[in-house]
Parts: sequence; structure tokens; C-alpha cells
Amino acid sequence: MCSLFSKPKSYLGVDLGAGGIKVVEVQEVKKRPMLFTYGFTSEFQDIHRLSAGKEIEPEDFQVEQTEGIRPVKKNLPQIGISEQKIDKYAATLKEVCRQAKTSSKNASVSLPVSAVFHSIVTLPKVNEKDLNSILKAEVKKLLPYPIDDMVLDYQILEKFSDERHKKIMVNAVPKSIVEFYTKVFQRAGLILDSLEPESTALERALVGRDQAVTMLIDMGAERTNLFIIDQTVPITNHTIESGGNKINKILSATLGVDEKLVERMKRDLFDNSSKSNNGQKLDKENFIKLLDPIIDPIVKQIEYSFDLYLHQGGNENKRPEKIVLTGGAAMMPYLAEYLEDTFKIKCYLGDPWARVVYQDKLKPVLNEIGPRMSVAVGLALRKLS
Repeated sequence: MCSLFSKPKSYLGVDLGAGGIKVVEVQEVKKRPMLFTYGFTSEFQDIHRLSAGKEIEPEDFQVEQTEGIRPVKKNLPQIGISEQKIDKYAATLKEVCRQAKTSSKNASVSLPVSAVFHSIVTLPKVNEKDLNSILKAEVKKLLPYPIDDMVLDYQILEKFSDERHKKIMVNAVPKSIVEFYTKVFQRAGLILDSLEPESTALERALVGRDQAVTMLIDMGAERTNLFIIDQTVPITNHTIESGGNKINKILSATLGVDEKLVERMKRDLFDNSSKSNNGQKLDKENFIKLLDPIIDPIVKQIEYSFDLYLHQGGNENKRPEKIVLTGGAAMMPYLAEYLEDTFKIKCYLGDPWARVVYQDKLKPVLNEIGPRMSVAVGLALRKLS
């Protein structure tokens, strides 16, 4: 028997990013996701540097979709799971949840692109009972690290398969990183319900059921990640070692202020009335020129990603239809307009709250923090999509 006063189902999404912890909780009300609460920190975190002695580099996990390429095997860096580091992350996460007054204990968390091997594998159609062993043998050739050190997850892409072949999306992550996240959440008093790549969470929050070929650009504190989404599936991903922290350094040098003050100033600077330190308005040309060290690598990577995607079998006649920006650094003025002019493709700042019900009075603050919260929102929507 169902009570009229039964508590709504609640889902918690947690993004442990380099620019801080972001938490979003939604409740299922009349089969729709309603925002219950959110919280975040802004302190830098070394989440991309979990290994002892050497960071796992994003390129270690990026395998181009080209026949005949096999990575050189290397020893997997041992993740530095010090008790002190685990306790620090757990304490911060617990405090964010306490201040946000979250109610759910079950949480989904994102895995940073730097920690996930991602590839689309094509196999001939085989019996279901043989698929796992054949796929494992094929992925073993592609992985840069021993397969026994990795946790493997795969999804058959029926919409890209045919009568003779299956296309399979494969994600793999070092077991030691899974162990790290598990311990952090245990000590924070949460149950780690699932781990999934950032690309999947971003697609859920910003693309949804849209079948168009879309590029998502996530500009974080340390890195900018670029994903091509085709029929709601993340097909490719690439990373640039540049993000909000580099923007801070450029603005600090240009405006002649301490880097610690730049983050506070960006809120005033990154709007349509952006002004330089002498009070004059920064027009598009001057602003783009100022941030060219950030923007130029992004443009080159977009060109490379599009070229790679369009040269894959079956994609020759496809056309990317839009570029969606997200991440804290994506709010820089003129960026969307500049990319739209450069590639002649619609480009805009994504709205992760578009699929969430919330009170109208929250709209101004949610719009302001939205780009930072996209991954957490996507995670919170995981069981409601």
C-alpha cells in the first residue's frame, strides 16, 4: 500500500573536479526531476593527480579509431591512496552535503577524462555467450595498461550496429582509482551507487534525446575536454591541458593584480560590459586577442576532432550541427560568438537545468553557476533519464 505522504525518490550527483566539489540532488516528483538542493566548493583539488610520482595523462587513454594502431604497454602508475588524502576529500564532501542539507545517501560520481580509457570497438556478430571473452581479447590489445589492472565496462551500440557487425562502446578505469573513490564516499557517509565518465553525465544534462551530431566542450580549471556526441552517444574525446587557471594567469598579468583576486574579478569582467584595467570596454577583437593562448588551441582541437570523426567509416556524409559550451571557464565573453563565426556552426552556452524543475526565484543564481554544475546535474539525472 502506498502512503499519500511517502517520501519522493531522491538522487545525488557528485562531481569531484579540479575546481572543487559540486553536488546536486534531485527528487522525482510526478515522474519529473525537481531540484532539491545543491552545493559546491571553489578550492583547487588535485583530483587529476592521484598517482604517486607520475600523473596519469589523458593521452594515455586516448586511442584513435584507426586500424593497426596498438599502444605500447606501460606500467600503470600506482595511485597514491594516502589516508590523509582520502580523509581530506571525504571531509570536504561530507561538509558540502551537510551545508546543502542533502537527504540521499546514494550517490553517483563522475570519473575524470584523465582516468578513463574510451574507445568504440567494432566486432563481427558472435553468440552472446562468446561476446565477453572476444571483446576482452580485443580491448586487451588497445589498452595502454594491463587489463587485469583495469575495471572494464561496455555498452553495445545497437543504433550503430548492422546485421554483420556490432559496435561497442568501451570504458575502462584503473582499479586503484575505483578503490580511491569507494573509500572517499564510505568515509563521507555515502553509498557509491555508480561511477561513470564525465562525457556520459554531460551528454545527459546538455544533449538529452537530441540526435544531432554535437560537440561538447567542457572548460574546467585545469583542462578543456572536447567530446563529439552522435545520436546521444559520446563517440570521441580529446583533452587540452588548458583551462580556467590559465585564464587567471593571463588576466592577472594583463590587469596587474594578484592571482588570488582574479577569480573574484572575473565575475564582473566576464559579462557584456567587460572592461580593461583602464576602464575602457574590451571589444571582441581585443578580448579574443588577449585570451588567444587559450582560444587558439581549442580551435585547433575542434578542427582535429571534426576531421577525425568525419573520416571514420560511415561518418563521411554527416555534418556536426552544434557546439555546446560548459564548465566554469566557458562563460568568457565572445567565445561562443567567435567559435560560431569560425566554424559556421551554432554555438552556445549549455543549460544543465533545462531538464530540471525548480523555483523561478532560483533562476538568476542557477544561470550563474550552471556551467560549473553540468556534470553533477547529469549524474543526478542518471536514474531519471
